[in-house]
Amino acid sequence: MCSSCSSGSSSTRSWIVHGIVAGGAIAAAIGAGAYLVRYRKFRSQVVGIIPARYASSRFEGKPLVNILGKPMIQRTWERAKLATTLDHIVVATDDEKIAECCRGFGADVVMTSESCRNGTERCNEALQKLDKKYDVVVNIQGDEPLIEPEIIDGIVKSLQAAPDAVFSTAVTSLKPEDAFDPNRVKCVVDNQGYAIYFSRGLIPYNKLGKVNPQFPYMLHLGIQSYDAKFLKIYPELQPTPLQLEEDLEQLKVLENGYKMKVIKVDHEAHGVDIPEDVEKIETLMRSGEREIKFIYYVDFFSLLFTKFSELSCSIVDTVDECLHHNRSGNN
Repeated sequence: MCSSCSSGSSSTRSWIVHGIVAGGAIAAAIGAGAYLVRYRKFRSQVVGIIPARYASSRFEGKPLVNILGKPMIQRTWERAKLATTLDHIVVATDDEKIAECCRGFGADVVMTSESCRNGTERCNEALQKLDKKYDVVVNIQGDEPLIEPEIIDGIVKSLQAAPDAVFSTAVTSLKPEDAFDPNRVKCVVDNQGYAIYFSRGLIPYNKLGKVNPQFPYMLHLGIQSYDAKFLKIYPELQPTPLQLEEDLEQLKVLENGYKMKVIKVDHEAHGVDIPEDVEKIETLMRSGEREIKFIYYVDFFSLLFTKFSELSCSIVDTVDECLHHNRSGNN
């Protein structure tokens, strides 16, 4: 075979190989792009729902209680508005007094029936009445006036990143004084960050029956988010033994074999469960305001000192220049 034919054949094979490689790269890029688009769209539409009822066995009219000049439901709504992952926020209530109050400060309200047995069922009913379709529903407890928007964003993102979970929630460190308080719900999780159990009692509970100061007990924060499709199923699930015994709605999710993602956050848990908690919340808020004011004054005087120093230096430079000018004139 002549050298030119051999060279031409080699060149042809080279072009074929390059074509295959390039085609594969393009196909891979298109596939990756399609995957990323699909991933970005997964559970992308998020609504925050604040369930609120007037009749409470422990604290009647709790959503309307005054917290430093504002109804507690308003303070919760204002904090939720700061979350970046929520496309919309509504208050779901069965009480006209709460609805009127919420409309007064600008919140959207969905009226729900009195038959809702818990906040999750109220969220589901409200979801069905919304015109727009959502992929994720965040149940924002109305008795958490200091809820941090970063926590809302955190549980939404954790659910979006866990396709095998239908529910997500948050925990924080449990204070020793809250160990045996049944109003403070405890939680244990597995090594992958999925919930194992929730209880009003201390868990885990050691054989000495005492708090182990070295163990990282976790306190459940009331906020939780659901896959919207699962939320439609939830009311149809029959009450479960553990749910009824502990009076914790999230246990029905676990008892039915669904997975729940849990994130750990650094948060001072200050929910309002009983009337005595109001004073604690107000004290905490006042101390927070004082801290902000202190930081403001420190920054203000620091800036003032800087400007004064700059002005003093400018005056000194001006005086030196004048003296130098006078000396030059005398000479």
